Amino acid sequence: MAELGKNLSDDKVKAACHLAFKAHKSHDKAFLEEKRGSDVIIFAFAGSWSADEWFTAAGGQAFGETKIDLEQFHCLRSISNDELAKVNQAFLLKFLEIKSTLETKVMNTLNDGKRQIIFTGHSAGGPLAIFATTWLFEHLRSKRRVQPSSTTHNCLTFGSPLSTDHIFCHAVRREDWSDHFVHFVMRHDIVPRIPLAPPSSTMGGALHEILSVFNPNAQNLPDVNSMLASEFFVNLMRHASCAATHAACTLMGSASMLRDTISGFIELSPYRPFGTFLFCSTNGRLLVVKNPDAVLQILFYSLQLKSEMEVPDAAKTSLSAHMAYKDEINKNLGRQGVVCLDTSVEIPLNSGDSMDPHIILTDETLNDFGLSARARLCLRAATESEKQKVANLSKIEQNKKIMKDAMTKLENYRFACEARGGYYDSFRKNQCIEDFQANVKRLELAGVWDEIVEMLKRYELPEKFEGQKEWVDLGTEYRRFVEPLDIANYYRHLKNEDTGPYLERGRPRRYRYTQRWLEQFGQKPSGSCGESTFWADLEELRMKTSNREPFAALKPKIDEMEKNLKRWLSEGTVKRDAFLEGSTLVKVWAELHRLNPAQVQDITGFISSSSSSEL
Repeated sequence: MAELGKNLSDDKVKAACHLAFKAHKSHDKAFLEEKRGSDVIIFAFAGSWSADEWFTAAGGQAFGETKIDLEQFHCLRSISNDELAKVNQAFLLKFLEIKSTLETKVMNTLNDGKRQIIFTGHSAGGPLAIFATTWLFEHLRSKRRVQPSSTTHNCLTFGSPLSTDHIFCHAVRREDWSDHFVHFVMRHDIVPRIPLAPPSSTMGGALHEILSVFNPNAQNLPDVNSMLASEFFVNLMRHASCAATHAACTLMGSASMLRDTISGFIELSPYRPFGTFLFCSTNGRLLVVKNPDAVLQILFYSLQLKSEMEVPDAAKTSLSAHMAYKDEINKNLGRQGVVCLDTSVEIPLNSGDSMDPHIILTDETLNDFGLSARARLCLRAATESEKQKVANLSKIEQNKKIMKDAMTKLENYRFACEARGGYYDSFRKNQCIEDFQANVKRLELAGVWDEIVEMLKRYELPEKFEGQKEWVDLGTEYRRFVEPLDIANYYRHLKNEDTGPYLERGRPRRYRYTQRWLEQFGQKPSGSCGESTFWADLEELRMKTSNREPFAALKPKIDEMEKNLKRWLSEGTVKRDAFLEGSTLVKVWAELHRLNPAQVQDITGFISSSSSSEL
């Protein structure tokens, strides 16, 4: 199917679905594997039918969520805001239990050569397939074996419950992995929506009984108490309504009391969609959606009922739909007239508004999913939100020339400062007109970068922005040029006496953000790219030395600075004007060496060892 990417043919999808249901019936095995020809291998994960294995009470989180461990999944965070992704803890623990066995199989497959790997799962097997695929992409990224956009591997889920949050979605889109995750959802299937309600509202026997319906040991789909199923359905959709309404209010920029009431009195599920969703209607229509905000609205509105009288039948249908994927995919995959909702598609609000064949097809498909005018307004808001992100990026792209011109002037200023004691020290003294002009450029650049930071803080830029090399390079150049000036200004005005040390209380987010970009892009340890901040450490050392603090307390920081300066000298990320005679660095280090010659190396010693480098 072209809508799902060049690496996924209809035959591969059908094969994955077949094996996913086979794994569903093989609950005694953690996963099944099957080779398809010479170029494809499919790993299908078994699900679980115990409510305790869907939600865990460990950690005390209302929805059984947990923050991701960066040691396991290094990329699953917002780089700028340094927020970790949250996932369903029960499903994650299940994956970690089988990870070592799976890893051996996958590594053997990778070593075989150019074989495409497809991870798949039905129901609770879906989250395991998601974690397995993410783990594989993390591994490939760390080994630099392939670029994210060029990998051929995929994840296919069928009726998978939501198990990841918006940060997970943000990270996967940033890494350009999103298109490799495809989730099939039947319009009436209740299972993908289950995590939108807290376990406390569904665990009182209801969820246990609902999940028992899908137990592979059952010969046929067993009946479930009609009243219990109806109550489960109504309760779940009430929580789904809260999540969708709150999200829609946010998309539309609403400051209404409704949104505040929802978030203030009702704990909302953290779980959100990501990747590509392919919705299947009861009439065989297919709707492809990649916008996660639009997916959430469809998950809610496509199960809206016209009256309470429909609840019992809808509840029963919502269970039977969960087992209908094989038949629907075999029957309808590959048919013509698939509708893809993306930013280029106009979403009609009313039938008969247009004579355009594509709009008519879109309208008919949305009707088939029961999407009302209100639902379509929410879909439009989701689409406009994506467009606004692109518009915001275009706006800051226009500032590039201003930024580069200001950086060129600061570079000329730094060159001129070599005759006046160095870049940092000249600016700290602030005695010449050139220092004033440099300060104007510093403030000008701060305004531009603070605007970018505010957009990033509110997730108002495309997810790929943080990982674009051009912006990583520009942010790194800005940080290395300008942060020393901010530090000089901070200590010249004695802000440390009121606020505290620069690194603890005074460092602006624009430098923290751009440092994290570089560390993530270069796969470097957190905090390892602090070459623009050593002046702040130096200022603190100078004050502590003047206050005659015990040398033993200062020794760890001195050793750390010495080690880092040697590395930054060899890398060329610290410039030679920092080591001019009479500079703050040279004077502070000389005093430390004079007081403790046996434990502090003469600065000329490690400067000379890097003399061949560009300082």
